[in-house]
Amino acid sequence: MTTSAAPARQVLEQACAAAGLDAGEAEPLRLAENQIWRLPGQRVIVRIAREGQGAATAREVRVARWLAQEAVAAVRLFDVEQPITADGRPVTFWVELPPQEHGSVEDVARLLSQLHSLPAPDIDLGYLDPFVRVNERLQAATTISSEDREWLHGLHRDLAAAWAERPAGLPDRAVHGDAWPGNIVRTIDGVLMMDLERFSVGPPEWDLVSTAVRAMTTGAVSRPEYDRFCAVYGYDVTEWEGYPLLARARELRMVTYAAQHAASHVEWREQAQHRIDCLRGRSGPRPWSWKGIL
Repeated sequence: MTTSAAPARQVLEQACAAAGLDAGEAEPLRLAENQIWRLPGQRVIVRIAREGQGAATAREVRVARWLAQEAVAAVRLFDVEQPITADGRPVTFWVELPPQEHGSVEDVARLLSQLHSLPAPDIDLGYLDPFVRVNERLQAATTISSEDREWLHGLHRDLAAAWAERPAGLPDRAVHGDAWPGNIVRTIDGVLMMDLERFSVGPPEWDLVSTAVRAMTTGAVSRPEYDRFCAVYGYDVTEWEGYPLLARARELRMVTYAAQHAASHVEWREQAQHRIDCLRGRSGPRPWSWKGIL
């Protein structure tokens, strides 16, 4: 376990004390670079980001407030002044959700349609970078071959150059950045957005490509499901001339994510290599069968 993934109990206690909350019975829900803790009886979820993420965390807070103002169903901030910095790590507090399950592709389409119908907000979100952390992930991918790593670096360079010259598409809007059924969840209170950390301003197509790639590349979404997604949203991004570029960028992100985490999870190494082999033309044409990595 890395230092950032070790239980940050001291950070939790400092932040909760500053917010007037009791961390005595806190339960860890996820101990990774970004930690998630639950405060039983207080209906509060505490998220501890890694060091150096202060600006990103502040942006996430701004996004949550804007979504609440626009009545977009999303996770809500707990009513305390935030973010709070404790021991160099930014901490945020959220209202705990009832039991939840993944949303459907139609749920994703409905919320994206609502989000993309809004004018870009007058808050600093930054512009979309589809390649954020790709280089860092490749550096951390210590179990893949140097040849595969260099090939992926080359693909990254080619796609970044093409992104700068991408075809015109839909008008820029606020985009979620990682819109899939794991981040668009269903509870007894309805459907809502989670994981707001990748929000930015950019082409709405980037949000739509997530579902398209799961249909056309990984096989996680069936053709009938994808057709329903397009019908609800009212647009099929695969018909846009820029789709192949954005799809390749999304595929690269999925491959480098798997490659990075395979370094610390032996059980994911086979899947990480399979994804690389697919991109390199070693496993036949799309769609491929990619297993989920959490």
